[in-house]
Amino acid sequence: MQTQNDRSTEAREATTMRAVRQLAYGSTDVLEVATIERPTIADDEVLIEVEAAGLDRGVWHLMTGRPYLMRIMGFGLTRPKNPVPGMDVAGRVVAIGADVSRFAVGDEVFGIGGGTYAEFAAAKESKLVHKPDAVTFEQAAASTISGITALQALTGRGRLEPGQHVLVIGASGGVGSFAVQLAKALGATVTGVASTSKLDAVRTLGADHVIDYTRQHIDDDDRRYDLIIDTGGRNPLARLRRALAPTGTLVIVGGEGGDRLTGGIGRQLRAALLSPFVKQRLSFFMSSESLDSIEALAEHLSRGSVAAAVGRRFTLEEVPLAIDAMEAGTLTAKSVITLKG
Repeated sequence: MQTQNDRSTEAREATTMRAVRQLAYGSTDVLEVATIERPTIADDEVLIEVEAAGLDRGVWHLMTGRPYLMRIMGFGLTRPKNPVPGMDVAGRVVAIGADVSRFAVGDEVFGIGGGTYAEFAAAKESKLVHKPDAVTFEQAAASTISGITALQALTGRGRLEPGQHVLVIGASGGVGSFAVQLAKALGATVTGVASTSKLDAVRTLGADHVIDYTRQHIDDDDRRYDLIIDTGGRNPLARLRRALAPTGTLVIVGGEGGDRLTGGIGRQLRAALLSPFVKQRLSFFMSSESLDSIEALAEHLSRGSVAAAVGRRFTLEEVPLAIDAMEAGTLTAKSVITLKG
């Protein structure tokens, strides 16, 4: 009788894998599950047997090829350069490149890879860390991109200090759910903004106060915030400034909406242009895939000061459903694509 170890060995030695694939830009209709060749790894990469992969807005942008500016930036003019979507990853190392020194076959890791909606994915050594024992693969898969974005927005661009009052817009989402927890762990008083049905989830994350954006605006009361983290919200810049303390800091994370060419970067550009002429710091940023940030996030996860709020779980076949649900705004926290069990 074939044992589990025998089946595992066969899986590792095979040369093909199941993966979500897209050969053109478009809606979720362009996605299919196919059997394709496994990725080959460079000297500075490892091959990961994927346990789980995270779902975020970047997957939608790379699927649709919008805004079109990203195509010019090198993601592929007429079709995606990498036909397999997915970036967040957690799993086990099954092969290492010649220059890899931090990992060995069998190590449990998480971080950022390429084409992670697949049974196997390649990732650079510099974008991976060891998975803490107390953290599940699903939690790890939900953590990296959203977690380091929130951490960099708070501590890098936001310069958060203990005792400050922080407003997190989009507090129930992937980045927002980490921003609430990290801000609390760093000693802030946190107000989270979400819809009615998601307020309890935001409170569970540790928010001291919540705002239901379907019933009130962020500037309706007299409360002013030292730091506002706007995770893809659509509040006008004037409203954000009214809610901000006279010398407070606004950090706009990414951006949605806008036109097909440049996307929702209008507010970000206006904020950057206005900032030198006012006392408030008005800024936006895109996170960097920094090993230091991933290691800092792993330390928070290991200590338990932050926990990945895993939302729904989807299989490879359900990736189109997952992306449609994310686009419809029906998901809470960070959903994951599961490859095992």
